[in-house]
Amino acid sequence: MIINLLNGIEFQNPDIFNLEGAAAIIFYFTIYSLIGWLLENSYNFVTKREFFKPNFLFGPFKPMYGFTPVLLVYLISPETNWVVVILLCTLIPTMVEYLTGSLLQKLFNRQWWDYSNSPLQLHGHICLPFSVCWSILSLLCIKWIHPAIVLLYGDIEPYWAWIWSAVGLYLLADLVLAIRKHTLQDLITDEPTNPIQ
Repeated sequence: MIINLLNGIEFQNPDIFNLEGAAAIIFYFTIYSLIGWLLENSYNFVTKREFFKPNFLFGPFKPMYGFTPVLLVYLISPETNWVVVILLCTLIPTMVEYLTGSLLQKLFNRQWWDYSNSPLQLHGHICLPFSVCWSILSLLCIKWIHPAIVLLYGDIEPYWAWIWSAVGLYLLADLVLAIRKHTLQDLITDEPTNPIQ
């Protein structure tokens, strides 16, 4: 039964491997990364009374929130079995969050979030309560948010065709500069201090 369900998972849009597909992916990734930045900072404001939460990138983007919806919308179609949809909406965000947290900790010796005090957590990168939240958000995204984003993309596609490559280069430059910044911070933190002579 599980094999039959998993056989229903395939990329729903083979056109993602051309320029128009790349432009759409960059658009969705950018919009969802921005929405993720707003969501996290709003949550931080509600819980800690501070709007700006430390961000890996310089710009107002959270790539985890970009990757997850892009993966979901290209793996799920209206014909996808609802059990597979729920499975993907649970597993994809949880895996993206865990892999991102593990990678950031391994590369930069730092955790940007920590669920260690939450119930049913794994290495502080994921926990059951937030995985449930991401599952619900993912289902809402697939059902209501993404169709609105597709309509928005349809309206601005002629203009986006002129700027999408620049936006992609900006995101890449932001990533490179952020990696450099955090790597340098790591080196400064790891340097032994010289005693006063």
